[in-house]
Amino acid sequence: MASSEHPRIAAFFDLDRTLLDMNSSTLWAMHELRGRSISLRQFGRVLVWNALYHLSLIDIETAFREAVGHYRGRLYDDLEAETRAWFARDVAHHIRPGAAEALRDHRHQGHRLVLLTSASAFAARAARDTWELDDFLSNDFPTDDRGRLDGSFITPLCYGPGKVERARAWASERDVDLATSYFYTDSYSDAPMLRVVGNPRVISPDPRLSREARQRGWPILQW
Repeated sequence: MASSEHPRIAAFFDLDRTLLDMNSSTLWAMHELRGRSISLRQFGRVLVWNALYHLSLIDIETAFREAVGHYRGRLYDDLEAETRAWFARDVAHHIRPGAAEALRDHRHQGHRLVLLTSASAFAARAARDTWELDDFLSNDFPTDDRGRLDGSFITPLCYGPGKVERARAWASERDVDLATSYFYTDSYSDAPMLRVVGNPRVISPDPRLSREARQRGWPILQW
């Protein structure tokens, strides 16, 4: 965990293609395909969605609504346990070397380490615990009175402007100064959050983010 040297500074990190060298939802879809929870056709749709997501060309709410509907009726705790085992087996070793170094550096400086991701709370919790982060902000899903997913998601989605809203609320509650904080991401969809922090960091960016980073003078890192 971070020390208290600079408690008002946070380092926010995106997950997919930032901390990780690929998209975790692709790995999850492969896991589900192996377990015959989805068809080959559904797996193909996930790959298309991921490609569109990477280029910031997807209707995220429509995609989420369809994806979450697939899990309606699943016990939240069962999905939590399955995700944790999957993350340890299939995901954790995909951390980028540069990401591991950045986490060490910010931890040494006493900055709070926060995962800020569009991924599920299941994956985000596993990442937080695996890499000993201080907190996470992600997408989560309501349950019924039996603890089963009801097929909806909590709004605003932790995506685009929704990430800014979530981060601002989190920072306000903890007296964290976004103007001195960091955010690392690869995706153009995260441009709103990059504009909010005082120390934006662009990681192996997609074409649109690369263009904006050059125009704004944001540091571009290759991890």
